[in-house]
Amino acid sequence: MIFIIAIFFMILSFAISSRLKSKFKKYSQVPLSSNLSGKEIAERMLADHRIHNVKVLCHEGSLTDHYNPATFTVNLSEPVYYGKNAASAAVAAHECGHAVQHATAYRFLEMRSALVPIQNASGKILNIIVLASIFGGSFFFSVFPYDMVLLTIIGVYTVLTLFSVITLPVEFDASNRALAWIQSRGITNAQEQVMAKDALKWAALTYIVAALGSLVTLLYYVAIFLGRRD
Repeated sequence: MIFIIAIFFMILSFAISSRLKSKFKKYSQVPLSSNLSGKEIAERMLADHRIHNVKVLCHEGSLTDHYNPATFTVNLSEPVYYGKNAASAAVAAHECGHAVQHATAYRFLEMRSALVPIQNASGKILNIIVLASIFGGSFFFSVFPYDMVLLTIIGVYTVLTLFSVITLPVEFDASNRALAWIQSRGITNAQEQVMAKDALKWAALTYIVAALGSLVTLLYYVAIFLGRRD
């Protein structure tokens, strides 16, 4: 059953990711009326919010854009950094939205940041359990009772699910800040604004699927554990 769940969400995630790439490719071919690059848009948004300690850097790859609160950097992929289109505007402003969240101590961002080390540790524990159960077989379960392993997995997925759920308002809020700003500053016209909103919508769907997948998996293991209690 767990394999069916994993395969289902893997296929769904792949489909949405493919759609996201298609959208960004399409909107990247539409020149921005303001003729501003992603770098210029990011710098303007940061300046408008009086954020002067964050640098905008060019990062290798595609759709690898991210804000790093540890180094105070907005890292934009080359297509976004140099791009002068609706897709670049949306992504650049979105990542700056995270910088604004950081500067204003946005509660959900602080909660997610606090969970990062716990989430990383939980991921490592899960990997160990999977590898041990595959290669350790009966010996592994003779050393560690099945119920103990189940409870550990439930604990791990509780952390992973909590992290995924908290990520949702962080991403939604960053997109809302981005869209409101590029519209109010005249970065995009009406048509480009629709494109930017659509691009960020598909990006948000990837996080929704990840959260749902983690939640369904958690409930699956909880059901197994409760079933063993009967």
